[in-house]
Amino acid sequence: MKKFMFVVLCVAVLATMSFAATPQFVAGNWAPGVTAPAKGFTIDKLGAHQNGGRGCVGCHTPHSGARGNGGVVDGTGTPVATVGNSGDEVLWGQDLTPVYGHVFGFPDNPDDATKLGALTITETSSERQITGIAMCLSCHDGNVAKGAMMTNKSFEQAAGMLPASYGLNDIPTLLGADGGANDNYKNDHPVGPSATLGTVGHGAINAAKGFFTLAAQNAGITQAATFPGSTMAEFYKNYGLPTITQARVGAGFATDLSANLDDAYVVCTTCHTPHSMYTTSASPNGVGIGTVPTFFFVAAPYNPGADVSNGLKASSATQFCRQCHFSGPGGANEASGISIPTAF
Repeated sequence: MKKFMFVVLCVAVLATMSFAATPQFVAGNWAPGVTAPAKGFTIDKLGAHQNGGRGCVGCHTPHSGARGNGGVVDGTGTPVATVGNSGDEVLWGQDLTPVYGHVFGFPDNPDDATKLGALTITETSSERQITGIAMCLSCHDGNVAKGAMMTNKSFEQAAGMLPASYGLNDIPTLLGADGGANDNYKNDHPVGPSATLGTVGHGAINAAKGFFTLAAQNAGITQAATFPGSTMAEFYKNYGLPTITQARVGAGFATDLSANLDDAYVVCTTCHTPHSMYTTSASPNGVGIGTVPTFFFVAAPYNPGADVSNGLKASSATQFCRQCHFSGPGGANEASGISIPTAF
């Protein structure tokens, strides 16, 4: 019995040592001195987009697009001979046909009561609408387009990566089948040519003019941000402006080569990247501070678990939205004369 108890004790001690040696996730941030993702985040950066192990080919098929990804079927289960131009852009493996011509209804713009109207994407729509909206909805609609490997529950939630404050209800990932009426997009952020930067009351645009130009973005160039003496300069110092100033390939605001900055509009990939679920980098004031948490494939620091318990910092999840919604109700601290650092 003594030998048995000794073995049990040794196992317990070793288990404790192993646990202690594992980097800890502290208050929603990387633990001090930890450079690799912390405990609970030691998973592939694709996360949900591993597609149950299929990996890249779950979305991109290296041969024949959707035709090489099992094809598509009509409502009777009969294979369809043509799938439009699916696969002709970025080797996309999902069928875009159901998305084309379908009307996606968005809500009124709460900022200025301008109706953003319905969005309809066709095969002749701009490339950014196809690659930045249609391709996303070919998996994430759930109503007319039903992508494979979708459980309609946030991967982060299923993996226990979210703060407890998120509650127990499932977080849907199918926008058109989220538990309400099918095809209900009235609770989703508007995208498309009507969801322009001009419709947010020019809060971010007027502050941003002078450092961000469409010519620069269309050329794939990130402009130097200086903002001398402006309130946006303070925001830039505290959080950065990754969504507005960083020209990720095929991302950022869609411009369709317009010469008017107010006409730049939001697509899904303005805010999200499909390739990194929970890590990103932060560059407040243009100075990189390394890898920081993000959630839900947001392509910028966005951490709902950031430690703001003392009230002296702003959550990166809040700061992310304030890049565009800079002024007006619920706008940025800096727009109200307050300057506090960001909790990443």
